Amino acid sequence: MFHYLAPILSDIWGPFRLLESYTVLMAFGTGMAALFTWIFLPRFWGVLPADQGRPNAVNSHKAKNKPTGGGFLIVLFMFPWLFLVLPFYPILWEIVGCLVLCMLTGYLDDCSAQPWGEIKKGILDLLIALLTSLVLCQGQTSVVWLPFIKDSFNLPVWGFIPLSTVILWITINATNCSDGVDGLAGILTLLSLFYLAGFMYVVIGNKIVADYLLLPHNSLGAAWAVLILTGAGALAGYLWYNASPSLILMGDAGSRFLGLFVGIAVMASGNPFLILVVAPVILANGGTGLVKVLLLRGMRHLGFDVTPAAQTATDFTVTTDDTAKKGVKGHSRKIVDLLHSIRFPLHDHCRNRLGWSDSQVLVRFLLVQTFVTPLLLVILVKLR
Repeated sequence: MFHYLAPILSDIWGPFRLLESYTVLMAFGTGMAALFTWIFLPRFWGVLPADQGRPNAVNSHKAKNKPTGGGFLIVLFMFPWLFLVLPFYPILWEIVGCLVLCMLTGYLDDCSAQPWGEIKKGILDLLIALLTSLVLCQGQTSVVWLPFIKDSFNLPVWGFIPLSTVILWITINATNCSDGVDGLAGILTLLSLFYLAGFMYVVIGNKIVADYLLLPHNSLGAAWAVLILTGAGALAGYLWYNASPSLILMGDAGSRFLGLFVGIAVMASGNPFLILVVAPVILANGGTGLVKVLLLRGMRHLGFDVTPAAQTATDFTVTTDDTAKKGVKGHSRKIVDLLHSIRFPLHDHCRNRLGWSDSQVLVRFLLVQTFVTPLLLVILVKLR
């Protein structure tokens, strides 16, 4: 709204022309969304459902009965500021609609007396990821650039949609799995969003810089940065109350929304590998858990015993060379034992097996992502 009102208002008072500046819009949207959320979040979290605790999660009793589904309020408080600062480009507002839809599916799960099953949530996430991918490509060929390759290339719709859908589905679920320590998923995602906004505005959205780095220029880069930073501002206001010991939890409404948000920004940058750069800890923390589940379930369907060693009396360790079958079972047993020796998500392993406190997990994970991302970003951009 401001972007279009600025020429009219500047006739009344000259300084209003600053509202045409994307820098001003980013600063205003970020600051006001953060302040608005910080002020009004405590006034509304009483209407949110109570957390029921996560089975088998470390310290899950600490979260039980706290207000959850805070992602609903994050999006609610972000929306009026988006209306004021985000230019009315159809693709951006269609993306906002996808984000709201993802948040609502998570919020309905938070409100449900019986948590939704993995299959139901996985299918819904897949459908939302597919819809979002359709919006991102707009039915047209997408320009994609890759690390270590100098030239960019055109990716047809039939190639972009499945690639984007998979990446968005992974980011949704990896972020959701990382939500188990007060402030962890939120602060890591906030850092990712700041990196992505800076990259979209300073690099991809600036034709001079993009041409110098041999990257495809995105004329909407600055507008994307406005959207990303306004969402980051609302998230920052929430994190004030989510710091340990938390007063409110984001729930699936928040973690799924934030995961999709990061994935969207990555795909909008034109390089799907950027997800490894801006969210390495989230992927390692939550994404590896998805890999473990897929491996164990795949082995189980193939007929292997995937129960933990402490729960089975069957020993498949190879002690003789009697048959090839025993060898196969022996190798599978070692793989199963290795997978069960590490708790996922990794923050649970660090707390349960390494004895880290919640604060240690938060600070150490944050430090790793803070230092790894700039290094990987330089490698990604310059070594082309």
